[in-house]
Amino acid sequence: MQVYNEEDYLLLSGIQHFNFCRRQWALIHIEQQWEENVRTLEGTYVHRIADQPFLREKRGDKLIVRALPVQSRELGITGICDVVEFVRDSEGVPLAGEEGLYLPFPVEYKRGKPKKDDSDRSQLIAQLVCLEEMLACELSTGYLFYDEIKHRVEVPVTSADRERVKEVLLEMHRYYARSHTPKAKTGPHCESCSLNRVCLPEMLKRRSVSSFIESRLSE
Repeated sequence: MQVYNEEDYLLLSGIQHFNFCRRQWALIHIEQQWEENVRTLEGTYVHRIADQPFLREKRGDKLIVRALPVQSRELGITGICDVVEFVRDSEGVPLAGEEGLYLPFPVEYKRGKPKKDDSDRSQLIAQLVCLEEMLACELSTGYLFYDEIKHRVEVPVTSADRERVKEVLLEMHRYYARSHTPKAKTGPHCESCSLNRVCLPEMLKRRSVSSFIESRLSE
């Protein structure tokens, strides 16, 4: 099993960008470029409640922890879980300062409504794998809370889901190691991308930057 060093960790949140568009992910996480648009601002607003580091709330047999840092040496990622609900369970794990055993359930907050692609789900699965590795437990469920529909969606997680996320992260690590920014695969999603003006997908679709420069030098 491959194990990553901390200096090689990627941001867990990047898996959502990567599944949405590999070029968008590279522009943000390799080239360090970012621009706000209405969608990114809405996303920040949705996360305002969850983004309260180290806040713990006890509700009966449930312990709610917000903005919980997580990481995985196997996946080579680090990040923050919006919310983790620790539910008392006889098959759970011990928690410092708490009596009994608990199982963790990650809850990721998202703007809008459930998406057709796998971007939100893959981010949640990566969080779940981190929790499994950190707490030495086996989990099978997480939740996505969507602001538009105002309720959470249960996400069952299988071994096939875990393998698919591992494969995506391996691809991300390969891009990052090479500092490679791929070309854009243009589509309707480009219109909603906050980096549309940085990416210039239509220009890349028509002509590569290198061919444009070569043509100008030969004039």
